[in-house]
Amino acid sequence: MLNSLVDLVLQKRALFLFLTVAIVAGGIYSWQSLQIDAFPDATNIQVMILTEAPGLAAVDVEQQITYPIEAHMGGLPDVRQVRSLSKPGLSQVVVVFEDSVDIYFARQIVLERLQAAEETLPDGMEPELGPVSTGLGEIYQYTLESSRHDAMELRTIQDWLVAPRLRTISGVTEVNCFGGFVKQLHVVVEPDKLLKYGLALRDVFEAVEKNNANAGGGFILHGWEQSYVRTVGLFAGADDISRVVLKTKDGTPVFLGDVAEIRPGPETRQGAVTRDGKGEAVCGMVVMLKGANAKEVVDRVRTAMAEIEQPLREEGVTVNTFYDRTALIVTCMKTMTDALWQGGLLVVAVLFLFLMSVRAGLIVAISIPLSALITFIMMRFYGLTANLMSLGGLA
Repeated sequence: MLNSLVDLVLQKRALFLFLTVAIVAGGIYSWQSLQIDAFPDATNIQVMILTEAPGLAAVDVEQQITYPIEAHMGGLPDVRQVRSLSKPGLSQVVVVFEDSVDIYFARQIVLERLQAAEETLPDGMEPELGPVSTGLGEIYQYTLESSRHDAMELRTIQDWLVAPRLRTISGVTEVNCFGGFVKQLHVVVEPDKLLKYGLALRDVFEAVEKNNANAGGGFILHGWEQSYVRTVGLFAGADDISRVVLKTKDGTPVFLGDVAEIRPGPETRQGAVTRDGKGEAVCGMVVMLKGANAKEVVDRVRTAMAEIEQPLREEGVTVNTFYDRTALIVTCMKTMTDALWQGGLLVVAVLFLFLMSVRAGLIVAISIPLSALITFIMMRFYGLTANLMSLGGLA
């Protein structure tokens, strides 16, 4: 059988030479188009449902939010498991599907059931789907540092300047922000003044909500021109809030500023971020889209971060990166590449020493890269990434 195969190769030299060239071309193309990462992603197909429930205890979150959502997720096709976690102020439901299910199809059918589940939830509860990512989606982390800005100002820069820019990058599904203080305008009501004017807290809530909006009023024709009519009511600062009218007393308006103090302050939080023992820090974490090429996404993030950091430096803010997946990927790729060529060199050397034939050694030297190129073609066909495990197996 082996002799027949050798005879066939010798008789059809042009054909097998063409096949060899095709394998080399296909292997090189497959290697260049392989998704590169440090580790294989073994995360299952899952859809996460998150619901914020401010003020509710864990038992209330479980009874009023988590259980109704779990009940509606029953019966979905190809569902392997439904698990949940209820914490004070937060409900998390995870629907795990079979590995053969497309992630976007899974999210679609979960969203359809979730719309029905929303009708059974308390007013104001709005569940949302988690990002399309995996357990290895964290590819880039950094902190904002400045000697001229406090933790609240740094968090504002992170939320309104840095994170929105990073979210526009192809392959980035989410940018999480930690640490610092989220800036808010607090309406601190004085109870004695409420009693003085015959008002209740509900009057304050409703007045603030109704006055913080813009409204359209159609348009007015002026010959060939149209002038649109609109009322501008969105708050632009503390002064606008203080001028909200709560009621009139004897023809005199009672403003919100008459019964409350409006002042900036931080949002209530359940934790903090510190780094290197230097106190409060503002941290950002870039999460990669499931199935994206980690190296390419990180390269795009680094390029965008360099553009973002340039104007920030003029304001005394620096970006300090403490986790970059690129370094890990490059190290893994170098380790496996060195192992491949060193292993091939040793095989050729051993064959030459035992057979004392340069020709036999060259045949093996050619077969090793061809085997690797065929492997790259199959890896691309099956959607495998070039990582520490796959390249380690090849080596």
